[in-house]
Amino acid sequence: MGHAHETQAGHAHNAHGDHAGEHVSLATYHKVFWALMGLLVLTLAVAAFDVGIWNLPIAMAIAIVKAALVIAFFMHLKFSSKLVQVFGVIAFLWLIIMFILTPMDYLSRHMLHPGPH
Repeated sequence: MGHAHETQAGHAHNAHGDHAGEHVSLATYHKVFWALMGLLVLTLAVAAFDVGIWNLPIAMAIAIVKAALVIAFFMHLKFSSKLVQVFGVIAFLWLIIMFILTPMDYLSRHMLHPGPH
């Protein structure tokens, strides 16, 4: 555990960064929870209706919003140091890139080796 210590300026800091003492309020957790539940209902509603080619993009957009809420609040990225936030955002963007490139790779394989599938 990080122990608080006094700096020359007299401010208490600990090993977890400047914002480690900040806690998310229970009300905020409830708001995020209900937002996630609302997005879950939206996901189920979108899945119940056939919107053609837009099914996957809409579902992925909702999933990205849900993941962002979890990362920001439940993983405390919103209250982390700027450096941790930068790396968190970079990792999240990398995950999105992988979600985009993987289907593109799968769907374009027939171009390299045409023939029966």
